[in-house]
Amino acid sequence: MERAAGKAAALQKPRVILALLLLLGLTSVMLLDGYLRSEIGNDARVRDGAAYDKVPQKILDGGPLLTFTGGTAKTQSVPKKTIVLTFDDGPTPTWTPQILKVLDDNDIEATFFMVGSMVSRYPGVVKDLVDQGNEVGIHTFTHVDLSYQGTGRLQRELKQTQLALAGAAGITTTLFRAPYSSEINAVDNYSWPVYKEIGNLGYTSVFVDTDSDDWKKPGVSKIVQWATPKDNEGAVVLMHDAGGDRSETVKALDTYIKKMKAKGYSFTTVSGAMAKLNGAPNGAGRTGATGSGQAVEAGVGQTRAGAGAGVGALGEQPGGAQSAPGSGSTNSSSSNSSNKVNVEQSGQQKATGSTLYEGKALIYAVAVAEWVLPLLSWLLLVVGISVMGRFGMMLILARRHYRQRNRKRGKGGKFSWGPTVTRPVTVIVPAYNEKECIANTLHSLAQSTHPIEIIVVDDGSTDGTKEIAESLGLPNVRVIRQENAGKPAALNNGVRNASYDIVVMMDGDTVFEPDAVHQLVQPFADPGIGAVAGNAKVGNRNTVIGAWQHIEYVMGFNLDRRMYDLLRCMPTIPGAIGAFRRDAVLEVGGMSEDTLAEDTDITIAMHRAGWRVVYQEHARAWTEAPSSLKQLWSQRYRWSYGTMQALWKHRKSLTDKGPSGRFGRIGMPLVVIFQIITPVLAPLIDVFTVYSMIFVDFWASLLAWLAVLVVQLVCAAYAFRLDREKYRYLAMLPLQQLAYRQMMYLVLIHSSVTALTGGRLRWQKLKRTGEVGTPAGVS
Repeated sequence: MERAAGKAAALQKPRVILALLLLLGLTSVMLLDGYLRSEIGNDARVRDGAAYDKVPQKILDGGPLLTFTGGTAKTQSVPKKTIVLTFDDGPTPTWTPQILKVLDDNDIEATFFMVGSMVSRYPGVVKDLVDQGNEVGIHTFTHVDLSYQGTGRLQRELKQTQLALAGAAGITTTLFRAPYSSEINAVDNYSWPVYKEIGNLGYTSVFVDTDSDDWKKPGVSKIVQWATPKDNEGAVVLMHDAGGDRSETVKALDTYIKKMKAKGYSFTTVSGAMAKLNGAPNGAGRTGATGSGQAVEAGVGQTRAGAGAGVGALGEQPGGAQSAPGSGSTNSSSSNSSNKVNVEQSGQQKATGSTLYEGKALIYAVAVAEWVLPLLSWLLLVVGISVMGRFGMMLILARRHYRQRNRKRGKGGKFSWGPTVTRPVTVIVPAYNEKECIANTLHSLAQSTHPIEIIVVDDGSTDGTKEIAESLGLPNVRVIRQENAGKPAALNNGVRNASYDIVVMMDGDTVFEPDAVHQLVQPFADPGIGAVAGNAKVGNRNTVIGAWQHIEYVMGFNLDRRMYDLLRCMPTIPGAIGAFRRDAVLEVGGMSEDTLAEDTDITIAMHRAGWRVVYQEHARAWTEAPSSLKQLWSQRYRWSYGTMQALWKHRKSLTDKGPSGRFGRIGMPLVVIFQIITPVLAPLIDVFTVYSMIFVDFWASLLAWLAVLVVQLVCAAYAFRLDREKYRYLAMLPLQQLAYRQMMYLVLIHSSVTALTGGRLRWQKLKRTGEVGTPAGVS
């Protein structure tokens, strides 16, 4: 048996790992999404008003195109009557396509400085933009002020954006514009080292000559006015395709293009303007007169003065990119004459090698996050509503149940099940290696105030359980020996040998109060009742693990049973204390071995057979709960998996008519929602809470968590009040929510994975200590 248990444990390890991987995957998706939305690693600082005495004056007085050749800074201005339209902060699925349509209608291209996180979220927009002939540049990955960042962060911002571009459109770029930058004369002592570092990596930094200030939403006419350069000068013009409502920008753009074309201006990209400056063939950009453009052979003419060959964040070519025209590298004049590069996109190179594949992996990962997170958010809402709804139902129905069952006067008089049941009943005690507990169990039954017959079914014990039971010499005790066949077989053996029409079933480690049997059998005064669930209590509650289970038993199990009782869909009669009509048990085929939750299985079978199942709160029994986390995991894993097996076995009740259909359409959905779906998804609440505490708003998240804890505390306190329990154990509730509940989540996820993968689980014997004595000894 030990070998079988070891083999079973080994088979469960992959499923535990899979459950943990699911949790890790959820966390990873959340972290990625948080990074894309600047919730993680966000630095909102923006430098303003810094000194600039360390910046060379010739740079401050120079043009908007800054390059470094051999470490020497050089600026260039856009040729006269030439407009370089640039758009920052995109792409967006709303405004970027509208801007692209205006550009296409007017037969011109522009340069878009893109935020890498936005690129990764909307790759289709980027691909359309590039395919249309427009040019892209880097605007960092998270739109952070680089003057506050170190070299490591700077390189990550560049590399991650290059990967996003590679994954979205299969290209990398050598163009860069810093967030919060404007004209070149605004470069200060803090940003100048950043531009030098970026320039030495081979990037061209692009500033602006004319800022439309469209982000202020000043109106179409103002945008057009502010974007117009003076005295026929050429200009790099700044607009935005993201950052809010850009409807004014879209309207102003068409007006602006037509106005500038009428004045004889031509429109081009950053690379097109630099090609003009460096002697590229005529037609680097589309003019207002001809609206045409040309492609030049790679290496013919210097298109990029010192712009480098598209070097990446670590000084290498990004993604194995082909060298830019004029770089003097692979695309020389001796190259294949068919290898042509569009001048207006010459700042871009085709991404290859690892960069291309890493980029595609990034895009796919972001796509998964973009799909999963909204789904999880909806599921979180469903879980929240389910949890609060369950609390509300439990409080309302439990109160009604308590008042109904404890009524002493008023309408209908004192509550009664009917005539007092006094006839003898049979108590069946299945036992397998219960030497630590069997004596306490039988002594408690011997004190019963109700006439009983006790049948101990020894299920092949090897520790002397049978001999201990026989040596006690207690009256009305029969010990039946059978080969080890499992608890359901032992119970069925006891039912077959029972002398009376009512059988009480219990566990071999359970201790009954003297009047437990008498209270438990009173509902059988109603001939429609086929089974009764008793009130199981945790006897070894004076440890941390015991106290956690005590709270769970009182709040989760017994409060639930009150609710299910009133709804007439009790899903489980506890194995520790339950009573049945013997004929009803035989009618449904006895205790089934089809599932690991034979108590849930037979309870549902009783419902389907038309019997009513009720909860008797006054019938109390004290059970020994698992005393270690390993044993607790084993027990709850079996319970959870067995419950799933039982629900699946009785799934046809969903479409049945009569009592079976009633349970299928009321009880089964409630069990599935409250005991499987909600607990499986409940970790979302904790994961989102921890995430929000760390990355969003600690105090708001903490207050929200405390508010939920208060609701749970109120429910628990009410449950303790109904069961007349001491409130001092509720001091363990916060710790239970932080530790114990997480373990129960993992157990249920583990069980779900086992069920979905078709795994099988054996009965597992828990180690007993025998520490639960008579009820009087339990405080």
